[in-house]
Amino acid sequence: MQAADTVFILVSAAVVMFMTPGLALFYGGLTRSKNVLGTIMQSFCALGIITLLWFLLGYTLAFGADMGGIIGGLDYLGLKGVSSAPEPSLVSTIPHSLFMIFQCMFAVLTVALISGAYAERMKFSSFLLFSVFWSILVYSPLCHWVWGGGWMDAIGALDFAGGAVVHMSSGSAALAAALVLGPRSGYGQRAFIPHNLPMTVTGASILWLGWFGFNAGSALQADGIAVNAFVVTHAAASMGLLGWIAIEKLHRQKPTTLGAASGAIAGLVAITPAAGFVGPISSLFIGFLAGVVCYGGVLLKEKLHFDDSLDVVAIHGLGGVWGALATGIFASTAINSGGANGLLFGNPMQLWIQFVSVLAACVFSFVVSVLILKAVDKLIGLRVTPEEEEQGLDLSMHSETGYKF
Repeated sequence: MQAADTVFILVSAAVVMFMTPGLALFYGGLTRSKNVLGTIMQSFCALGIITLLWFLLGYTLAFGADMGGIIGGLDYLGLKGVSSAPEPSLVSTIPHSLFMIFQCMFAVLTVALISGAYAERMKFSSFLLFSVFWSILVYSPLCHWVWGGGWMDAIGALDFAGGAVVHMSSGSAALAAALVLGPRSGYGQRAFIPHNLPMTVTGASILWLGWFGFNAGSALQADGIAVNAFVVTHAAASMGLLGWIAIEKLHRQKPTTLGAASGAIAGLVAITPAAGFVGPISSLFIGFLAGVVCYGGVLLKEKLHFDDSLDVVAIHGLGGVWGALATGIFASTAINSGGANGLLFGNPMQLWIQFVSVLAACVFSFVVSVLILKAVDKLIGLRVTPEEEEQGLDLSMHSETGYKF
């Protein structure tokens, strides 16, 4: 066990945890003022419910002994055998319990990401029940496929920090939620204007900071790969910001603060699967194109008329897809000898493998999410009543308001 690695992952886990409150601020500022607390509650409470599930069952399903490439066994049920000693089959230089809690923060954030799609119209009880089922039936299996020794790992799919596990899964679930719930009352007839963009930019800044732990920490060692992941993460975020406001300037004549924040997040999403496999110059291309692609995704949503409230599909879904495919193009063993070369470095097969992983992750998450949403709707109903929606979730779900002027 290495003290430097242990300290590094302790700090990384802490800043990844901080991403979820940052997401709460990012999402909260994008809603109308009558829904700010209801939106923040969904992200913040994911810290409670998903942590409980992860400790009891989720971790062992994700990282227990492989069962047919599909799911982990019950080796670590209730964290049995997860101690402060390293577990050589998973991590050799940090405590097993530290690896577990680092991965817990990923599970929490992923569930919170989905909430942006159904903001302003899902009941709080339905959010909790959906999150429970989704974490167990979608997140844990996908996590096992990629990082726990499952079939995606076996075919050589590259996902350094969560392109499929975190972003494509949440983006596909967000699309399912938007379609199953239907649009907010008045969608397409009146504008839904963000009520507090300074809050959103603050949240985006916290996410940018946390992403260094998210990506660099995924090296699981304080080494050169972690440093590279840190560098390319910042580069891609910066270029995502520039790409978004550039295309926004061309399309709408004026760059916006919301566009700058959204572009930075798009760049961060896209570099996530590639962070340990590509170099700084490649990351500039990945980030810039992420800003352009995700901006296009927002326009596509407007054309298709589905109400993904806070653009989870466009930013996390499309951004994750682009990042996974970009990994298959730009990956280089000069960066990480444990990975593989991509298309530009003489290995076109890697791009095909990435495409297969993208298709599988998106279809699996979308289909199972639809089934979960339908089941929750049958059990307790998904949506608030029209009267509760008009009143706002802050009062109707939580009997409080975000602002008293």
